Amino acid sequence: MAWSAQQYLKFEDERTRPARDLLAQVPDGAIRLAFDLGCGPGNSTELILARFADAQVIGIDSDDDMLANARKRLPGLNFEKADLGDWQPERAADLFFANAVFQWLPDHPAILERLMGQLNPGGALAVQMPDNLSEPSHLLMEETARSPAWAARFAGKAIRRSPLPAPSSYYDRLAPHAARFDIWHTIYNHALENAGAIAEWVKATGLRPYLDALEPAARGDFLADYTSRIASAYPPLADGRVLLRFPRLFMVAIAP
Repeated sequence: MAWSAQQYLKFEDERTRPARDLLAQVPDGAIRLAFDLGCGPGNSTELILARFADAQVIGIDSDDDMLANARKRLPGLNFEKADLGDWQPERAADLFFANAVFQWLPDHPAILERLMGQLNPGGALAVQMPDNLSEPSHLLMEETARSPAWAARFAGKAIRRSPLPAPSSYYDRLAPHAARFDIWHTIYNHALENAGAIAEWVKATGLRPYLDALEPAARGDFLADYTSRIASAYPPLADGRVLLRFPRLFMVAIAP
């Protein structure tokens, strides 16, 4: 399932806003080694470097296209290809920063717990994940796939990712390893041009597994079907734009 940095960056400002908000909650301190986990095209890495200019910042991602764009954006930095499911740093870090990546890994609570043990004292684990599977943008992906026109093509395919655990689950798992643990939700309301813009947004993320499961010739028709459903679920505002409601889960854990 290949990513497209070009598609992802069509909404760079909106996608980077949660990374800014997450980084703002990382305490000031001596950050010598920071990892941007799931760095994508480097937009979040750039924020970390600007905040902690004296730190060694390393980006980690599993996708070649994302890494190529990150290296082009920040040619002086080290970007490494790795699967976060089994990746481990070579030495203890002062910051693990993860913007919108761990929701793709079903066993991520165990990974986050492991990362807490690989922080230097006072180091931070900062994580943000979309928590939007109950929003029309994602419910309609599954509705489209299970509709009579498409059900046969998706029969037997489990595409929808698992919902995030409850905040209490993360608290119980990570707080015992932390001197301080904060967890919260933020709901963004992104004003986009129209329903088609919502479809363009999710083409880079949540809709990708559905499109990848189809033969290339059928993808345009599936996208058109999905977009028509989105147009009904997101009526235009007074100026013709639409609001994409987008809940996200944040957590920051500080190592003792």
